[in-house]
Amino acid sequence: MSSHTHSQPPPPETEGDAPDASLLERAVEGSIFSSRWLQAPLYLGLIVAQMVYVCQFFAELWHMLHVFLAGGDVETVSTHIMIGVLGLIDVVMVANLVIMVVIGGYETFVSRLDLSGKADKPEWLSHVNAGVLKIKLGTALISISSIHLLKTFIQVREPTFKIVNEAIAWQVGIHTIFLLSALVLAWTDRIMMNGVHADAKKH
Repeated sequence: MSSHTHSQPPPPETEGDAPDASLLERAVEGSIFSSRWLQAPLYLGLIVAQMVYVCQFFAELWHMLHVFLAGGDVETVSTHIMIGVLGLIDVVMVANLVIMVVIGGYETFVSRLDLSGKADKPEWLSHVNAGVLKIKLGTALISISSIHLLKTFIQVREPTFKIVNEAIAWQVGIHTIFLLSALVLAWTDRIMMNGVHADAKKH
């Protein structure tokens, strides 16, 4: 009766048995992944900039109130108040832009925010990603550019207005570029999302 020697399968490789190259690879990948936290101080810096804009808002509000209380020609005061209000809206628009960059950028590129128990969580944050963030930023830039352009058109009526026509044309051109850029971003994001949905249906 012949005896057959059955070879035993090699034991599964454990994590401690991994070669040095694999350990080095994991260390490099962990360092690269952790490097996203280098952006955290940048977002904290933007929060400080947000505080500066709050001070700027109240400074412009005080200036507008001073113009109103000082009195003078009704049309001139009305124009100055209108420009002041547009300036306040401009500050608010920039502040909204900073908030979107801080919250959306941190959520997208650094770490998820634990807002499960927050009733006042922004609605747009539930579906934020790099594509949505770019479109929202583009829309915010268009709004800010529109405010600046409107302020220029109001100031044109003033006799002390000194901006040349070439500068106004540059403002209109930059606003148009912002508008076209936002449309291109929305179009490319739609194409990418359609491709993702098509791949999901195939699988």
